Amino acid sequence: MTPPGNDTQAGIRRRNLARVLRAVAAHGPLSRPAVAARIGLTRAGVAPLVDELLRAGLLAESGPAAPRGRGRPGSELVVSDRGPAGIGAEIGVDHLAVCAVDLRGRIRARAAVGAANRNSAPGPVLERLGKLLAEVTGRIGAEGLRPAGLTVAVPGLVARGGTTVVHAPNLGWRAADLAPGLAPVTAPPDSPAVPLTVENEANLGALAELRMAAGDGERPGPPPDFVHVSAEAGIGAAVVVDGQLLRGARGFAGELGHVPVYPDGRRCDCGGRGCLEQYAGEAAVLRASGAAAGEAGPGARIAWLARRAADGDPATVRALAEAGTALGIALAGAVNLLDPRAVVLGGALAGLAPWVLPSLERELTLRTAVAADPGRAGGPSVTVSRLGADGPLLGAAHAALRGVLDDPLPSRAPADPPPDRTR
Repeated sequence: MTPPGNDTQAGIRRRNLARVLRAVAAHGPLSRPAVAARIGLTRAGVAPLVDELLRAGLLAESGPAAPRGRGRPGSELVVSDRGPAGIGAEIGVDHLAVCAVDLRGRIRARAAVGAANRNSAPGPVLERLGKLLAEVTGRIGAEGLRPAGLTVAVPGLVARGGTTVVHAPNLGWRAADLAPGLAPVTAPPDSPAVPLTVENEANLGALAELRMAAGDGERPGPPPDFVHVSAEAGIGAAVVVDGQLLRGARGFAGELGHVPVYPDGRRCDCGGRGCLEQYAGEAAVLRASGAAAGEAGPGARIAWLARRAADGDPATVRALAEAGTALGIALAGAVNLLDPRAVVLGGALAGLAPWVLPSLERELTLRTAVAADPGRAGGPSVTVSRLGADGPLLGAAHAALRGVLDDPLPSRAPADPPPDRTR
């Protein structure tokens, strides 16, 4: 997203400020000439932009760059470890979590608690979340960071561009606007309001894949076209096309958990029959595995399944294989319709991939037209997210910084004093 009014002189300046900040954030440390080369401007054109970002405390100088040719080497630029931070929060069925990341992408504070949120009214849940937010913002404030935005990940349908959870069946919420309950956190006394975004957790997991998992030196990141599958109590998906989320007309795209895989099968809470969640959702797999009712807590049930499967428990291995089959059937429809280059398993599914993948891939091979076409290279690759269950929370925190990266110095923002270069 480019800043508004980018066809005016002020708009061009704001766009170029964003380009400089993004270049240093993604590739720093960089010298000024290196920044100019990366964004296609002259050194003279980059110099005042860098100076503005230094004065605002968004960039810092880390020391002399490696000498090249004659003359005194210039200093290298990095994004500041102080200033704005993105705050991400996650509301899960059995947990709450908050984290803060700085412009370098580093996690600066994190807090999580187990919480029985299923069928709990939004008010008490948001009150507990507010305490975690206060804890995290207090910790980063002591380090010179300030919240630039708050993004909340939820396991449900969210009104496009709004803060209302339209339906989160695993929480038992309908038409729940989260903004009033979070207003004291996002607009503390004597401070400007912090932008609040509420987003589906699978979408944020996919954005985290795009922004964080790519190019980490271990293996390539996801291609620009992929389907990201995320699971906790329910199953959601995000569709990415040309590096952008496919949201649908109302923002509800990706409800994979309610795709029917066995049309005459088990009745689902949504009112349909044979939905994927009834065969591959957490509750269904636990039931088939004979899980103890007392297993609870963030990630505890998934960890229990993984331990049982690793020990070779026949019921658990069979339940996970059946879940993989159901997932493969549902994903085959998405693959035939959308032709993505990859399917990425995230969330809790990442931890269960060794036992889910074989049957999932078998169904995809059997059911996708592209795999059966000898003139094509084959169906999509199936990979496992390196972010795992952390994807939605980290994606939320990074999404909360988007406003700063899109428009680093809004025209009405007060000028900050020059950075202290004596440290």
